[in-house]
Amino acid sequence: MNDFEKLVSGDYVYPKAAEKISTEEKDYYFSEVEKLLKESNTAVIAHYYCNDAVQELAEKTGGFIGDSLEMAKWGKKSPYDRLMVCGVRFMGETAKILSPQKQILMPSLNAECSLDIGCPVKEFSEFCDQHPDRTVVVYANTSAAVKARADWVVTSSIAVDLIEYLHSRGEKIIWAPDRHLGSYIERVTGADILRWQAHCVVHDEFKSEALSKLMTQYPDAAVLVHPESPADVVARATVVGSTSQLIKAAAKLEQKTLIVATDSGIFYRLRQACPDKELIVAPTFGEGATCRSCAHCPWMAMNGVKEIYKALTATDLSDYSIAVDENVREGALKSLNRLLEFSENLALSKR
Repeated sequence: MNDFEKLVSGDYVYPKAAEKISTEEKDYYFSEVEKLLKESNTAVIAHYYCNDAVQELAEKTGGFIGDSLEMAKWGKKSPYDRLMVCGVRFMGETAKILSPQKQILMPSLNAECSLDIGCPVKEFSEFCDQHPDRTVVVYANTSAAVKARADWVVTSSIAVDLIEYLHSRGEKIIWAPDRHLGSYIERVTGADILRWQAHCVVHDEFKSEALSKLMTQYPDAAVLVHPESPADVVARATVVGSTSQLIKAAAKLEQKTLIVATDSGIFYRLRQACPDKELIVAPTFGEGATCRSCAHCPWMAMNGVKEIYKALTATDLSDYSIAVDENVREGALKSLNRLLEFSENLALSKR
């Protein structure tokens, strides 16, 4: 079986996490990496779901922490020649699509994403070909090749706005890859959506019955949920939103206890945004369920400070460099540029 078939069947074996380091090792690697970054005009760009030490390193060395599109946009505007993208492969590809002249490095090119794996371009293209009357909208969590096949790329923060816009124009939609986010958007917008059936291995594990019991224990808590979660979990949310939206909401909510249904890597930023609040990971177990990811992406966990150091000191950078075929890049850039233009116009309209 290929990776797609293994993931669908539940036989996929998750990768090993980055090597754990001591406090002394962390101080050493922070110091060495900072020197290497300055010497090579490189910036560390980390996703919210990376481990605390990686996010801290990005912060302390003048890099950036954000969601996948924010990472790529920041990298494009930055003065750096090289970008060390800490996240999963599609994030490195997105950075390369927007900044083809820059060298894009990653601590591991094997850091995949279940949504990316769950939407291989061959099968997805065949699916799209069967429905030529539909506008193809894909989530940012897809390969460059899938983005090139799409009409639009979206992020979770803008997906509802975009689908509402397309729905108002009478367009019928193919949505990929996340089935839960697609279902959420369909419920909110009432659009005619044909959904690809992939899922995020982290968000798919949040359990509504176990969450209900936890809410009983903390009756005054607010519940923050990412829309990649199952519908019955989303239904219990105080706030539903993207990573950036959840962080902003957490700081504004009056509740002092927050139950959070997204990757636990977000807690690094949440603790900064609301240091006076108690943060609780929503349950990914209970009622007979078996926790596999346990609220942290196994591929995100491949990113580590030591791994960044190894990449920066490697003799052969081909093992760490993202490459995107130019024809694919140009096709993906069209759908990404549509997103960026729509996002800018939306922001202007809300001023």
